[in-house]
Amino acid sequence: MSDAQQQPVEDGVPEHGPAAREVDQPAPAEGVLERAIALQVRRYRQATGLTVGEMAIRAGISKAMLSKIENAQTSCSLTTLARLAAALDVPVTALFRGADTAREAVFTPAGAGARIVQRGTRVGHDYVLLGALRGPHKRMEAHLVTLTEQSEVFPLFQHPGTELLFMLEGEMVYGHGEAGYRMEPGDALQLDGEGVHGPQALVKLPIRFLSVVAYGDLDA
Repeated sequence: MSDAQQQPVEDGVPEHGPAAREVDQPAPAEGVLERAIALQVRRYRQATGLTVGEMAIRAGISKAMLSKIENAQTSCSLTTLARLAAALDVPVTALFRGADTAREAVFTPAGAGARIVQRGTRVGHDYVLLGALRGPHKRMEAHLVTLTEQSEVFPLFQHPGTELLFMLEGEMVYGHGEAGYRMEPGDALQLDGEGVHGPQALVKLPIRFLSVVAYGDLDA
């Protein structure tokens, strides 16, 4: 990987990609507030493009202290919280976001997903709901789609949010708006759900792909 392709690293921790989301072990029950503050401070700092050093200067605290705060290794005083909020130009309450929010997960054993009846189901188009998460500001749904027979009528879809298709098996041409994308195993397509989309041609059967739809804050 070239220098241009490497992820930004600060204090040895990548800020983006899978490595940035890894944890060494499950978080203990104690320290929930510290972890919430750590997460929000890091997120807001990264959103402003500030380094740890720059942020520390702006907040009037040491770089070492800020590093400890972002790693949930210390408890902040009210004065420090006020300084951080002012430096980030956010309300102090924004730094506590998520501290009292339950974290959900949905596990769907193989073959246990709910089968969704869609137009085309009778001709070998099978849609299985793998799970959905709903929160106060977001929603995500995942489907495993299997196409086993040719059809002259393909379902078309249009919905709020963003959709990710990941091809698992077979080959097809998938349309979005005026464009068509030839997809093979390993191919991924991200699209704006407001654009009319759906299969255009089934090139190699059977076809299986994962469909994940994420709805944003303003979506119904």
